[in-house]
Amino acid sequence: MLVKKKTGIVIPCYKVSVHICDLIREISDDVDFIFVVDDCCPEKSGSLVEDTFSDPKIRVIYHPTNQGVGGAVLTGYQAAIKAGADVIVKLDGDGQMDPALIPEFIAPILHGKADYTKGNRFFGIEAVKQMPFVRLIGNAGLSFLTKLSSGYWNLFDPTNGFTAISAKVIDQLPVNKISRRYFFESDMLFRLNILRAVIIDIPMIAKYSTEKSNLKVSREFPQFLLKNLLNFIKRVLYNYFIRNFNYASLELLFGIPLLGFGIVFGAINWIDPGQPGALASAGTVMLAALPVIIGFQMLLGFVNYDMANIPSQPLQGRLHGKSS
Repeated sequence: MLVKKKTGIVIPCYKVSVHICDLIREISDDVDFIFVVDDCCPEKSGSLVEDTFSDPKIRVIYHPTNQGVGGAVLTGYQAAIKAGADVIVKLDGDGQMDPALIPEFIAPILHGKADYTKGNRFFGIEAVKQMPFVRLIGNAGLSFLTKLSSGYWNLFDPTNGFTAISAKVIDQLPVNKISRRYFFESDMLFRLNILRAVIIDIPMIAKYSTEKSNLKVSREFPQFLLKNLLNFIKRVLYNYFIRNFNYASLELLFGIPLLGFGIVFGAINWIDPGQPGALASAGTVMLAALPVIIGFQMLLGFVNYDMANIPSQPLQGRLHGKSS
């Protein structure tokens, strides 16, 4: 006998009082729980929701201090799991996400085809045209960095906050290590790759109106860059040298020193050729060029392997046998 899977919705709230109630009204009655996490919101979004709705499935959780979007989402995840949710959807409270798409986000998880789904605003050209230019450029840059750090080369739009995840998978995540601030979505992808979870992009169109983003690009971008590079190093060390060791590991192990040697040796001989106006010998040129060529080819081989090494077997099916 098949047991109906329960769906929980988590909505982190910070300065979203203008949109939050309309967003909740748009959510289908088919969902089992709605957890509104007031992240010490100065506009008292949580109180507004409690005063507006009397539905018992709508529950408000208050943070006494601001923990960031990641902290609010993780609090909502834990509450939803405790309530018995099997699949948990995260919606931002700013009204940019269409709740009508929730069935499309949870279907791959319910059918055992994915562990985590996320929105992709870049899938259709019309959707891209609607995106503000600054957000378009910023998301394109962040997408490349996150592909590098997470290993999910098939995904785009990493900072998209419209996501769904299996409760079984949340139980496997190192919750205490996940970033609490704006890096949350990107860090989640990195953590899910370490678990070898399957992720699917869901095409969507965001709704842009009067809402203002709390993200300060000039302040957060250096942190995004540093954290993505650190996650890339950790992922490579763990996946290619600790958990496994294969020919891609050898390509990386030899490719970096060869490329580095060729560049440094060539630079030294270009800066100080020995005699003014003297041409470098053929042997010197080859000694610089050959390691660069071989090292570069090895690194390309590693990247090619890494792109093909995207998780393909859903984690939730491996945890406790097949899904019921």
